[in-house]
Amino acid sequence: MIPPRTGLTAVSIDPVLLGNSVAVLVAAYVLVRVATGAIGALAERVPRRRIAIKMLTPVVTFAVYAGAAYVIAGPLLRLSSTQVVALSGLFGAALGFGLRDLVAGVVGGLVLVTEKPYRVGDKVEIGEHYGEVTGIGLRATTLTTPNDTEVRVPNATVFDSNVANANAGAPEMLVTVDLAVAEGADVARASEVVADALVTSPYVYVDDDHPTAVVVEDEAYYRTVTGKAYVADLRDEFAFASDVTERSLAAFEEAGIETPERPAERAVTGPDDG
Repeated sequence: MIPPRTGLTAVSIDPVLLGNSVAVLVAAYVLVRVATGAIGALAERVPRRRIAIKMLTPVVTFAVYAGAAYVIAGPLLRLSSTQVVALSGLFGAALGFGLRDLVAGVVGGLVLVTEKPYRVGDKVEIGEHYGEVTGIGLRATTLTTPNDTEVRVPNATVFDSNVANANAGAPEMLVTVDLAVAEGADVARASEVVADALVTSPYVYVDDDHPTAVVVEDEAYYRTVTGKAYVADLRDEFAFASDVTERSLAAFEEAGIETPERPAERAVTGPDDG
């Protein structure tokens, strides 16, 4: 008895083709790991060119995986029409159920490589996260925060979040240091102290295109003296801020410049105190 035709055709997968595809993916992964490691080591040896060199990392990553995809896709292009339809259906189902975010991340990664809103080595703020970009992968960007915490931000975030880049690919970066003085303090003298602390810091970078500045702002119960200057290496951001703060506060004390009282220390005047 001949079984009834169902209109479905069995799809067979060539084990050799499958094995070759796996081998290509493994080789691509190993090559990316070796290449990115070598790029990172070279970048650390040349601090002034560190960011430019590290920008090669995502380019190499995308190039290697694109090449692997081309090698794998070549044999697939010789599949029969029935096999192509079957695989397309499987891909569509996978995309709808589980790969949508992955594809969005990959597309976001391509946007990062082409438009370059930030590079490996930049100090950026993406959404609520701030830190140094230490990696741009196919799916996510890795940030190292000031607390030395690694945060992985999906590349698709660039489509719906603000991205603030503090240095835009340059090794220098502007750093601001806020210091508070009392309402009646000598603000002119305080500004001189902060200006001197800026230009004498071992981390500062000053030239015609990277000047220093001091700005004074009035607050409710005190005044803020803000020093602005560039560091030669963006990784010295917090070391520079600490150095300027410590030496400025010491100079304030020596010059008799008062800092504001904490709220709990301020005298509270009630309605019956006249």
